[in-house]
Amino acid sequence: MKKTISKASIVVICFCLLILRVISCAVNPVTGKREFMLISEQEEIALGAETDKQIRSQYGVYQDPVLEKYVSDIGMALVPHTHRPHLTYHFAVLDTPVVNAFAVPGGYIYVTRGILAMMNSEAELAVVLGHELGHVNARHSVRRLSTLLLVQAGLAVGSALSETFAKVSGVASIGIQLLFLKFSRNDERQADQLGVEYSRKGNYHPGKMIDFFYSLQSMGDLSGGHSLPGFLSTHPLTSERIRNTEAMITPGDRQLWVKKPNYLNHINNLVYGEDPRQGYVEGNAFYHPLMRFYFAFPKDWKVQNTPSRVVLATESGDAAVVLQAEKSSENLKTYADNKIANLEGKELLDERSLTINGMSSFQKLLNITQENEKDLRTRMSFIQYSGNIFTFTALSTADDFDKFDPQFENLVGSFQKLTDRRYINRKPKRISLIKANGRQTLRSIFRSAGIKEDLWPRFAIINTMELDQTPVRGQTIKVIR
Repeated sequence: MKKTISKASIVVICFCLLILRVISCAVNPVTGKREFMLISEQEEIALGAETDKQIRSQYGVYQDPVLEKYVSDIGMALVPHTHRPHLTYHFAVLDTPVVNAFAVPGGYIYVTRGILAMMNSEAELAVVLGHELGHVNARHSVRRLSTLLLVQAGLAVGSALSETFAKVSGVASIGIQLLFLKFSRNDERQADQLGVEYSRKGNYHPGKMIDFFYSLQSMGDLSGGHSLPGFLSTHPLTSERIRNTEAMITPGDRQLWVKKPNYLNHINNLVYGEDPRQGYVEGNAFYHPLMRFYFAFPKDWKVQNTPSRVVLATESGDAAVVLQAEKSSENLKTYADNKIANLEGKELLDERSLTINGMSSFQKLLNITQENEKDLRTRMSFIQYSGNIFTFTALSTADDFDKFDPQFENLVGSFQKLTDRRYINRKPKRISLIKANGRQTLRSIFRSAGIKEDLWPRFAIINTMELDQTPVRGQTIKVIR
């Protein structure tokens, strides 16, 4: 029977939301103005800490303590010049080739190794960190989240008797989704202004933000097939933003720090592009050299690899397989039972033990009932190997499952130990620095360095030069080895 809301209830809801809007205001630390805010600073910090765990788990931190300390030291040097210097700030380098920098509430700021490869000076890094500090100090993410929670608050009152409200109304349900929400144009303008202000007060040349903007425009959004969005996806550029930033630069800024050599020395040997040690696709197979396994997948399926999972899906998205691994020596059936214990709407259709290529395995076939949606069916396969339990979750609608199940079984059945050194000994490409001799063009330097020709335009942008330009003698050029 469908529940309805009376007119009296609607009046109460509207009144409650009005009162909520009146009382839930806070002073913006940057503007000094009162703004609608449902989240206290304490809650903001707690949300940031929880989101940080998710980000580190899903995207992975780049394992270079010296580089991470370098980035953190530059960020922390700007903190005293911010509007919220009392926050405890955290800076991290994420191990992904995606070109991005972002912040989450509470003072957690990230740059990717992809964006570090693009930059050419310490000043450029400082102004990008200053921009992200601006988002945190002006509480842009928290304001967006407050607006979202306001909508949820309205739904909550209207569906107070609904048992599903708790699943969709809390801050914890937002988490990592914040990374995919675009800032408004006003938010970006304000963060640009704060990035200039903070970096200048930190004694860095803020005009390097313009160099970075132009490189981004030339390069485009390089997020590719990754789960993390690129810089232009979350910080869309406009010519107006660039003009506004140019207008903020003063002649005196040219006297401030740039520190190009110091920066380039710190990114020397930085992993560039995909790191095959974390898993790679070749042909119709996925190989993981560090964990020593591989498996085959159907032709034309898409693959997305992150440190926490591998997701494979049909082009249309009507069938998918997710692979995750966890350190465990637990009995497979017990492990499987625990994994599905809290899965709502499940109906166990079948379960069985089997051996896959000499490895112990346990499978469960489940039907999952969804409210107002088609039933789903999943085959979960648990494989014990090398101190880990690998879980393959194959999923489609119950109606289509029989059509895809042979592909699911072939994929899981192809999981094998990787012993072939040809696939194990894959090394990543790394940034390398060379000195120009003053006679060769950039094009000639790239050819001599053995860079593939299709990468030349990208590396020209990364070096902020034209391919037919001749660098002066002694100039440092970034190449890959």
